[in-house]
Amino acid sequence: MSKSKVSSILVVDDNSQNLQLLGSVLQEQCYDVAFAMNGAEAIEYLAEELPDLILLDVMMPDMDGFEVCRKFKEVPRNKNVPVIFLTAKSETEDIVRGFTCGAVDYISKPFHAAELLARVQTHIELKRAREEIISLKGLLPICAGCKKIRDDDGFWLRVEAYLTTHTDVELTHGLCPDCYQESLKKIEQYRQKMQR
Repeated sequence: MSKSKVSSILVVDDNSQNLQLLGSVLQEQCYDVAFAMNGAEAIEYLAEELPDLILLDVMMPDMDGFEVCRKFKEVPRNKNVPVIFLTAKSETEDIVRGFTCGAVDYISKPFHAAELLARVQTHIELKRAREEIISLKGLLPICAGCKKIRDDDGFWLRVEAYLTTHTDVELTHGLCPDCYQESLKKIEQYRQKMQR
């Protein structure tokens, strides 16, 4: 994985063979994997821990995946954790119900490891991107004098350098009308000074 932070995944399935297989596939990719055998265990785990992603079986006894997802998403701190349903159900009604409960994706059983890993990686990257956007919406420490921005490591960077290292923005340079007028004044002052 290209990210330095190890991503955590909760896998919820009432079938121990599925848990073993999913755990093996995910752990081979260096994910930190936790397991729950039913909805109640999942809810208990989620009261204490907040994974980066949840893989959730739909058909489980007592509390199905839809109910687990709904209960999990009711808690405000959980709203940005992606939930991917694992299911043999492929009816449009079931898929829509999953999205309505708060899931972001569906993976059909039996799953293909490459597809599972691609979807997991995509949704973890999207979660991180959302988190970064949210943090960028926050306050940025900026110097009132020189207008440099302090980065996360405490270094003061020019705005262009900060944006280049923290976003995918490509910058172009130009002059706003006020700066253009100010530049013209300075040029005229320089000409007059040179003519003396």
